Amino acid sequence: MTLSDALQEVRQRDRAYLSAQNPYEHLQALHEIWPIVAEKYGDIVALNDPHYKPAATFTYRQLGEAIRTFASGLQALGIENRTHVALFADNSHRWFIADQGIMTAGGMDAVRSGTADTEELLYIAEHSESTMLVVENVALLKRLGDRLESLPIPLVILLSDEEPPADERLKILNFSQLMALGQEHPYTPVTIKPEDLATLIYTSGTTGQPKGVMLSHRNLLHQINTLRSVVQPEPGDRVVGILPSWHSFERTAEYFLLSNGCSQIYSNIRHLKTDLKSTKPQYMVGVPRLWESIYEGAQKQFREQSPGKQKLIFTCFGLSERYVTHLWRYQDMKIDAPNLSTVERLSSGIAALALWPLHQVGKALVYGKVRQATGGEVKQLISGGGSLARHIDSFFEIIGVPLLVGYGLTETAPVLSARRPWSNLRGAAGQPIPFTEIKVVDLETRQEVPQGSQGLVLARGPQVMEGYYRNPEATQKAIDPEGWFDTGDLGWISKDGNVVLTGRAKDTIVLTNGENIEPQPIEDACIRSPYIDQIMVVGQDQRSLGALVVPNVDALQAWAASQSLFIAIPGDETPVPEGMGTITLEDDRIQKLLRDEMVRQVKNRPGYRPDDRIGPFRLVIEPFSIENGLLTQTLKVRRPVVTERYRDMIDAMFV
Repeated sequence: MTLSDALQEVRQRDRAYLSAQNPYEHLQALHEIWPIVAEKYGDIVALNDPHYKPAATFTYRQLGEAIRTFASGLQALGIENRTHVALFADNSHRWFIADQGIMTAGGMDAVRSGTADTEELLYIAEHSESTMLVVENVALLKRLGDRLESLPIPLVILLSDEEPPADERLKILNFSQLMALGQEHPYTPVTIKPEDLATLIYTSGTTGQPKGVMLSHRNLLHQINTLRSVVQPEPGDRVVGILPSWHSFERTAEYFLLSNGCSQIYSNIRHLKTDLKSTKPQYMVGVPRLWESIYEGAQKQFREQSPGKQKLIFTCFGLSERYVTHLWRYQDMKIDAPNLSTVERLSSGIAALALWPLHQVGKALVYGKVRQATGGEVKQLISGGGSLARHIDSFFEIIGVPLLVGYGLTETAPVLSARRPWSNLRGAAGQPIPFTEIKVVDLETRQEVPQGSQGLVLARGPQVMEGYYRNPEATQKAIDPEGWFDTGDLGWISKDGNVVLTGRAKDTIVLTNGENIEPQPIEDACIRSPYIDQIMVVGQDQRSLGALVVPNVDALQAWAASQSLFIAIPGDETPVPEGMGTITLEDDRIQKLLRDEMVRQVKNRPGYRPDDRIGPFRLVIEPFSIENGLLTQTLKVRRPVVTERYRDMIDAMFV
């Protein structure tokens, strides 16, 4: 089968899922969905916000009324078509009501987390030309402070019910006051065209001022109208949401799932474990780091078992890993074995059949308990926002929790491609979603390269942004005259049209011998080790690669205890157990353990080359996190920021 034939087959199957009448197909604007779903799904719970003070639940009918009331209140305050509104807040039912209330009133919102840096928020408010501000609470308003006086923003809405502070220049209403105003004034329908701007989502800005990504109603409606080819939710299906609602991935997922009658449950890192068990979701959208944390939590529980139980657990997982590997080979769904002969596939099928009973034993004795950590009723987990390590794919396959992977960017609203349940090629980022084209070109010539060759990934489709707000130079650089968007990602196309990502062009490390190294696959391999929690590979213009390693201290302490040793961690006042010797993380035995782990994991990854080997490394005790600025809101490492913070440590590696 040729690549063209494979993609044609994908499109035919996609059309089968999209063939049912789509009530949103002819809509002009995103907010027109909510009156339809209010009528269609009525008393089904739309939003459940159990951790809000007080907890809140909205049916679809109530949600439709709340959005319309919020919009009416804004109109009573003078909002007009295409008014720009800065919305700075975090996940809650009120965020969603505000977001869609703004659009229903005819406005456009520029969004960001309320926990973002103050200077960044003020920049967004100014750059977006907002004339109205919606903020989470009084504390955030006070943080923005007197600097608001220099902006043309006379009106502020609090999403809390706190008493609005007195301000001679600003008119400030809280949420309840705005809703009361909306109930007193009739809603005036607005005229919005598909190409009109719906929202501005600002990039993280790790290497300069953030850019405002212009997403139109057409961009967002394309996602809602096509993602059913990937996921087929049913009314009443429960969805746990944990990613930032303002971020394009979570936001589009919420729009899509709510347009299909699902029940959105707002959670957070603190409550996720209990929320999964209590709500038993059918769907969850997350980033690779989230799935890694579930995997690491399971590994931690395994290590706490008795030696006999540990042996049983790891034996079961080892046999099941062999089973799924052979199953994928038989199904022709293993990316590092793309050209198996009929005999080789049949041989793997026989091996999988032989291992199947042992896999069932593992399911009965071990995996069911692990699966219960996700609630036990998951239809599909949906991963995006970064590449997924291969061992995480295997883990969820083994425990019987379906995991799909998608690919996209904020600039593409965001989904460009996705693995389908019926074509789930592990290690890939999936095939293009409907009405989307993806090609790979040479970095220098920009000419399309043959199928299977690596290059720069370009994309074209209705979801590609309108451009960067007030930045025509950046827009022209990102989108060529034919509409092809430069994703900045490196990858190749498999024989069946799957996009396979290998790294970011700007993240490529060039060694002094001229070898180009993509750090992400190496990092993904290293975190398979139970002793490595996070890692960032470095080495630009050096003879070899190096790494900053955040160790898994609990796992290292367990290893040390097996040697009658205790690791003294700076700042940790845990008393030394009686009869144990004390060592530090700099001890040669710890260093050798971590080095051996990295060598083993990197060598075992598909496509290993000698230049992939990590040479010097340094341990970093403080984990990379959103709070310390080293992770983005979608839990990706901010490489430039980490590099700058640990510049001296990195330089010292290569002296």
